[in-house]
Amino acid sequence: MEQSNEQMMALIQRHFPALSEPKLQKEIAEVGVVKSFPAGAVIMNYGSYVKLVPLLLKGTIKVMREDEEDGKELLLYYLKAGETCSMSFSCCLMEKRSDIRTTAEDEVTLIAIPLQYVDAWISKYPSWKNFVMRSYDDRMREMIKTIDLIAFKKMDERLWKYLSQRAAAHQAKVIHSTHQEIADDLNASREAISRLLKQLEKQGVIQLERNKIKLL
Repeated sequence: MEQSNEQMMALIQRHFPALSEPKLQKEIAEVGVVKSFPAGAVIMNYGSYVKLVPLLLKGTIKVMREDEEDGKELLLYYLKAGETCSMSFSCCLMEKRSDIRTTAEDEVTLIAIPLQYVDAWISKYPSWKNFVMRSYDDRMREMIKTIDLIAFKKMDERLWKYLSQRAAAHQAKVIHSTHQEIADDLNASREAISRLLKQLEKQGVIQLERNKIKLL
């Protein structure tokens, strides 16, 4: 997707106001590449080397972690417009393979920043350094919440939290998903998730339709 430098700078100013230094915005516009991914597309896969850092302009990205022993996956967090994946920063800076998989929940548009600029900008631009550190802090908080849910909460509480977070990430009250997809995200059985969803429907907090859940 071709964009002029002026269009790129306008996108950066609109979606990433924290990156306020004009010279930084100009450099991002010059070296960044706008990429689009359809819903369901794998943006970064397990074991791949990370060569680009994404600045998300549109859509929602799901970040998953795989168990090395049994291959089961667990949802870590969602990324939405105006955010970036801090784990891609660490993979870039340490030149290691990815421990996560990111997929497009819906149509996604992002600015891809080449690896060589990520580290250089940290010492060059205070706003970029602050942006990176804040991203690390936000994602760490998200993962701590995920660990707390797994360690201390019952599955019904985990499910409701998951539905709430997913709705917030999409800024919508309707979630398009099968019970199996939800079970996979929560590392649970489909039968357990279906039973708990029925309970939530009886409580009047959700409405179930075919491959669709509406939060009331």
